[in-house]
Amino acid sequence: MLGLEIRDALVTAVAVDDHGQVLARAAVEPATDIGAAALKALDDVADKSEDPVSLGVAAVNPDSSSVSVVEKALAPRYGSTFLKKGATASGTAAAVAEAWVGASQKAGDSVFFAAADHATAGIVRNGAPIVGAHRHAVLVAWLALNPVEREDYRKIGCLEAEVAAAGIVRRLVWRVKAGDHSTVADAAGGNLSAVTVGQILDAARQHDGVAISVVRETAKYLAMAAANLVAITDPDMLVLGGIMATAADLLLEPVHTELTRRLPKGMMDALTVVPAALGPDAAAIGAARLAANPLS
Repeated sequence: MLGLEIRDALVTAVAVDDHGQVLARAAVEPATDIGAAALKALDDVADKSEDPVSLGVAAVNPDSSSVSVVEKALAPRYGSTFLKKGATASGTAAAVAEAWVGASQKAGDSVFFAAADHATAGIVRNGAPIVGAHRHAVLVAWLALNPVEREDYRKIGCLEAEVAAAGIVRRLVWRVKAGDHSTVADAAGGNLSAVTVGQILDAARQHDGVAISVVRETAKYLAMAAANLVAITDPDMLVLGGIMATAADLLLEPVHTELTRRLPKGMMDALTVVPAALGPDAAAIGAARLAANPLS
């Protein structure tokens, strides 16, 4: 089984067996042609896949032009296995993967929620993904969590504008430009356009006050979004991915504390909250699973 995830500047491919074990993985940064990058990534793992080959594709936005380019590139070789199914939202694919071989294997109903370059989420109920009437669920990036109207909210969604990588960096840069001193600016050599989320997280670990404040604000937004997802779906388990897993030492406890404040006690007592287990391979693994064994 082959799985492919299309990201903004990276195409990730995996070959997995029937038990979900990753046999091979490859990541290719598109130079100019994302279709060629997808073919290259698949070529790097295809010889590890068992015959007959099935291929699943995931993308943060399955309706994007990048997906269309990849579809055209893959059609001559994989048309019968991919084009009939189309791309799956990355959050849904990751939720399926975590339920199959990851953190939520033992949960009947689970919600996956992650923040990285984008905010993504997926819902699995009784082992099957919930994708909505038009296959757009769950567009968690567009959760409206702030009554203020901003231009970036209208372009990418309120939640994504606050908790995805660019939003976290933006909030720290605003603080520095307003006069607050942060070692993050020093780490970036004074070039605020070069600041990264990793630098902010590292600075928070080293007790930088501005970075800690930005991380705490991020945790509040993340917990508000997670609480909304839990309140709507009432899952057995909430799986937190992206920076909530890779920076669990900074985010897991404050997110959990904020969840406790925002959910009814009975619902919170019945909920298990865990970090995701599959890391950046999750969406590609889930796409492979859905292609070979459609669950929806």
